[in-house]
Amino acid sequence: MRGTIVNAVAIVIGGSLGILLGNRLAERFKKIAMQGLSLAVLLLGFKMALGTENPVYIIFALLVGGLIGEGINIEKKLKQLGGWFESLLSGQGQIAEGFVQCSLIYCVGAMAIMGAIQDGLQQDPSTLYAKSLLDGFSAVAFASTLGVGVILSAIPVFIYQGLISLLAAQVRVVLTSAVIAEMTAVGGLLIFAIGMNLLEITEIKVGNLLPSIVVVVFFVHLF
Repeated sequence: MRGTIVNAVAIVIGGSLGILLGNRLAERFKKIAMQGLSLAVLLLGFKMALGTENPVYIIFALLVGGLIGEGINIEKKLKQLGGWFESLLSGQGQIAEGFVQCSLIYCVGAMAIMGAIQDGLQQDPSTLYAKSLLDGFSAVAFASTLGVGVILSAIPVFIYQGLISLLAAQVRVVLTSAVIAEMTAVGGLLIFAIGMNLLEITEIKVGNLLPSIVVVVFFVHLF
């Protein structure tokens, strides 16, 4: 789990640096930085989504996964967890928003999945080291506007990637290249939705769509 540990630490360091810089920036600079980042998130999500080999899988996965997520109300639970952190830290910054948005951005994607499997099976953390650099630098920018919640997103990253690494031998059978391609495509659409939310264009319950990433695995194996 070396790669996962480094990844989590990079987010904490980047987020901490971002908070220090953010306190020295005027609000208008924070706003334009956030808009630029949001556009980059849109681009990243769109590029990931185009990797699908069969859009039908994506359509039904989002439909079924969204209904499951709405039934469980994952979005509400994530915000409650973020709100709990906020109460512990005396309401510093937009903790719930930063925690939810960055947790989703950092956990979704091929680098997180493949890097964790590679680290677990081959003891090769190189992919996660590269991801750590990307996440660390983006955490600087996100934390300058979203605050402490960005640092706290290191927790789900550690748990998610760590579990994949520890169970690498088992999940490798299920997570074939075709499955990862579709999971990444679904994740890309969710990241695109996060970008839309950050730009305040709309308010999509991205958390409630999370089960789609698991549902698409069943569709690929079933058909």
